[in-house]
Amino acid sequence: MKEKDKKPFNYQLFYRRTSLIIYDIISVAAASFLAILIRYEFHIDEIPEEFLRPIQHFLPLNIVLTIAIFYFFRLYHSLWAFAGENELQNLVMACFLSSVVSGIGLNFFKISEKAAPDSYYFMYCFLLITFIFISRFSYRFLRSRKHRAQNKKNSISVMIIGAGEAGNAIIKEIVTSNYSTMVIRCIIDDDRQKWGQFIQGIKVVGGRDKIIESADLYDIDEIFVAIPSAPRSVIREILEICQETGCKLRSLPGMYQLVNGEVNVSKLRDVEVEDLLGRDPIRVDLDSILGYVQNKVVLVTGGGGSIGSELCRQIATHKPKELIILDIYENNAYDIQQELLLKHPDLKLTVLIASVRNTNRMNWIFEHYKPNIVYHAAAHKHVPLMEASPNEAVKNNVFGTWKTAQAAAMNNVQKFVMISTDKAVNPTNIMGASKRICEMIIQTFNRHYDTEFVAVRFGNVLGSNGSVIPLFKRQIAAGGPVTVTHPDIIRYFMTIPEAVSLVLQAGAYAKGGEIFILDMGEPVKILDLAKNLIRLSGYKVDEDIKIEFTGLRPGEKLYEELLMNEEGLQDTENKLIHIGKPIEIDERKFFKQLKELEEASKSECQDVRPMIQEIVPTYHYNNNDNKVSKS
Repeated sequence: MKEKDKKPFNYQLFYRRTSLIIYDIISVAAASFLAILIRYEFHIDEIPEEFLRPIQHFLPLNIVLTIAIFYFFRLYHSLWAFAGENELQNLVMACFLSSVVSGIGLNFFKISEKAAPDSYYFMYCFLLITFIFISRFSYRFLRSRKHRAQNKKNSISVMIIGAGEAGNAIIKEIVTSNYSTMVIRCIIDDDRQKWGQFIQGIKVVGGRDKIIESADLYDIDEIFVAIPSAPRSVIREILEICQETGCKLRSLPGMYQLVNGEVNVSKLRDVEVEDLLGRDPIRVDLDSILGYVQNKVVLVTGGGGSIGSELCRQIATHKPKELIILDIYENNAYDIQQELLLKHPDLKLTVLIASVRNTNRMNWIFEHYKPNIVYHAAAHKHVPLMEASPNEAVKNNVFGTWKTAQAAAMNNVQKFVMISTDKAVNPTNIMGASKRICEMIIQTFNRHYDTEFVAVRFGNVLGSNGSVIPLFKRQIAAGGPVTVTHPDIIRYFMTIPEAVSLVLQAGAYAKGGEIFILDMGEPVKILDLAKNLIRLSGYKVDEDIKIEFTGLRPGEKLYEELLMNEEGLQDTENKLIHIGKPIEIDERKFFKQLKELEEASKSECQDVRPMIQEIVPTYHYNNNDNKVSKS
């Protein structure tokens, strides 16, 4: 071996192992004699010679055999600063085996019927384990205490809400960590039987009524909500109490963390305003979804957008024959493509850049790929922008839907599911009115073709590109103010995964012509949403971050409706999903109006709103709205 390949001698490791061996030699000798001394209550003159002499004669051999056993169980190789359960198990087994060998060895040196009293063997084993444990784990203990002392001045006082499995796992990790600067001061749980009990040395001080008092008493900095199995309504009630403390809030995402054994501090996330909505997540029949998506060619228009990309994610898990993503914006399409290729390497994935407004391109795609199911999510959705450019809303939403639906019908697509909006009900803006026309197109097509055409209508989607919450977060990060259009404005909210689950479920229920509507519970005041988000960010409303009212924007109304009065309502197997009955349409008149609207939008008509109102009588707009720009 070359000189440069030789490893330098590790003196530190040599001294450490030598010290441990010397300590173990002393420990074996001490355990051997202390065991017999304890048996005779430390009266050395009362110990019979026939018991003392075998111990003395066997001691040198006992030391050699014990050191060999310890070496075999790697008690000289482990990094005891990070020792855990495995190291402790090896330590106990090594000491127990040494005790067995000691018992056998003593009997070779006995000078009477018994080599030692029966209690000697148990006491020897107990003492040896104690001595060796002290030597191995004292370093870790002292190191931990030193670290905590160094970080005590910078420690974060934490309150844990939830004395169950999740809470216990987080408490254990924080308490035993050498690197955590957190100090758990108290635990909150509504179970009265746990009050006054201790978990990892931390007291359960009471139920949720003690949160505010305890936060002040223990000078709490952060509150961890560790009850992933609790209903969303319970979580909301607890978080509303926690907000009054001014502490930073963090929580576990959900029950799956417990199922997968993934409960730890790294899984805690900041509490989001979505947690305060107070509605349990929508449950869908996954088997029925799998039944009609599996082994089918599925096309998603607008597949790179907020809803479209989540559709692609969920469809990819249901084993389609092929998933086709279509979008006009290549960056979004590329992002979801790379994500799916990474997560689903066996998925047959096709990504196409195309506009739903291009008739020839859409016809070629449908003729070439022959999709079985189409989810039509491509649309312009931003209300103020569409008020300023109504012709573009008409071209993209109305006639993009028309051309996509026509290509689907002519190529024998089995199901066509269009994404609609609650703004289509009694619309006051161009975006909502254009979506209402899309619903009318879908219902009309369903009467004339074998394809099952349906629409799915839902409210505002949290986390989408146009959602109000990302805007509020940016405003808070900039120091405010947070802008709300009106103090009384309300909206229905749902998460993106919920919206997509509904869309997939609608496809399973679809018989053709339906408008599926989600019962999204109670609406939420946008002002309350803004206040909650400010508090969750650790600021005080109107002190640290101010709220300003800017007035309703063009086309915006105070509240949204999910169901038109004349539509009626039918239930489905999912109690949160309802069906609006199709509305009778004078098709000849409707097609004539559409033709005139198409020509007007193409010629860049200065105001197409009167024409849209003729098609959608429930559409009402304010003539005093800002003058629209030429699209």
